[in-house]
Amino acid sequence: MNPVDEQTASEEFDVVVVGGGPAGATAATAVALRGHRVLLLEQETFPRYQIGESLLPSTVHGVCRILGVEDEVARAGFKPKRGGTFRWGRNPDPWQFSFALSPRLADPTSYAYQVERSRFDAILLDNARRVGVDVREGCRVTGVLADDERVRGVGWAGPGGEVREARARHVVDASGNGSRIHGEVGGRRTYSEFFRNLAVFGYFAGGARLPRPNDGNIFCAAFDEGWLWYIPLRDDLTSVGAVVSRENAAEIQRDPAAAWRRLIDACPEVRDLLHGVPQATEAPYDRVRVRRDWSYWKSRLWRPGMVLVGDAACFVDPVLSSGVHLATYGALLAARSLNSALAGTLPEDRLFDEFEARYRHEYGLFHEFLVAFYDMHQDERSYFWKARKVTHVGSTELEAFVDLVGGLASGDASLGGPAAAGSRLAAASSGLDEAVGRLPDSDDLRNPLFESATVRQVFQEGAVLQERGVFGGPLENESPVRPGGLVASEDGLTWEEPGS
Repeated sequence: MNPVDEQTASEEFDVVVVGGGPAGATAATAVALRGHRVLLLEQETFPRYQIGESLLPSTVHGVCRILGVEDEVARAGFKPKRGGTFRWGRNPDPWQFSFALSPRLADPTSYAYQVERSRFDAILLDNARRVGVDVREGCRVTGVLADDERVRGVGWAGPGGEVREARARHVVDASGNGSRIHGEVGGRRTYSEFFRNLAVFGYFAGGARLPRPNDGNIFCAAFDEGWLWYIPLRDDLTSVGAVVSRENAAEIQRDPAAAWRRLIDACPEVRDLLHGVPQATEAPYDRVRVRRDWSYWKSRLWRPGMVLVGDAACFVDPVLSSGVHLATYGALLAARSLNSALAGTLPEDRLFDEFEARYRHEYGLFHEFLVAFYDMHQDERSYFWKARKVTHVGSTELEAFVDLVGGLASGDASLGGPAAAGSRLAAASSGLDEAVGRLPDSDDLRNPLFESATVRQVFQEGAVLQERGVFGGPLENESPVRPGGLVASEDGLTWEEPGS
């Protein structure tokens, strides 16, 4: 029990985490595993609804194993997912994106899960409690406590309205895209014009499944007005959403359910999977919801005493199911910096510069991949797809992208400015299109997609996470991602000098 000053209603911790979703639970757990005092404040009461049901293997076999929760996730009965199936690009037939290097010989970690986020997130939060995190639900953070030098805690209100303070050496903002405190680190949010879409989504009480062994795959189908996702959560529950241009906003706002149904009917590949299947009636899956599906990133991700993770830091288009991966990966990076700072092993600015450089690196790789992925779709008749060509990425956005990744996505010291960045994105799209074109002729012993440099790069760090979770560390010596950079410790919970 932490001591409470009755006069000021203040408590002392090493770290305060704001938000109990995957990012917050990951950061809190990874810090508590090193014996530090952690308070997690969550505004809602779990289980609670959240979108973002499709995971990547790096979260399941990397982050979850490092946190000690992989076996519990496996026992939860979530639908296994071997990859993705896409009706996308110039080939009119659906094609498979397998997590396995070989379609025939899948390795033991080349799968993820489709999860009900209310259950998955509760598993992560309960695990945080088990390892010693002081988790308090129904608690709203009202502001940040700071002076000229650093952030020193937060003010918060409890379920009964009582006003309290929690002072700490570090604050982690994992409170999502609606964060009220992300501005305390300074900088600004940059919104992507290229990915400025709307998502309207709901659930069906069942639906047809793809042929085995891909019956658990997410299915993404492009059509004239955008693209649809189709996620088999359970035999009797399917998540279906349409990602469309913001020009559809008026129709969607007038009647979200009618717009959702019309968009599904406009895509025969998805419509036919739902023939005769009723809309789900069980709460919380009985509603049609709308989300501004806008990608963004912050120009600063930390200041002394405070760090941003998850959607408080950045968000990128969901077609590759990268949301939970980026959230938990960024939180693990932050936890390494927090643990090392609390142990006093390295200077704070160097530790959190490492966090920020790696987080931007990973986000930049997914952003680059997704621009290339959108660009490879060939529907020139459609306003949606014409606007999502590399040639229509504005110079302002390319400048912001160059500033975001700082050259790390290319492995160079610099991307050379917007013109070079545009050429790189166009080349990535061409390479990805060529790899997809070779899929029908592959010999079933290799995955042509992993021969694409763009695909290899975007999954490289995830593979290292999986190796760390399964084998206790990467199979090869880890190298810094930048000159003078750090590498992770064997258990993945701190930073070290290379070769130490």
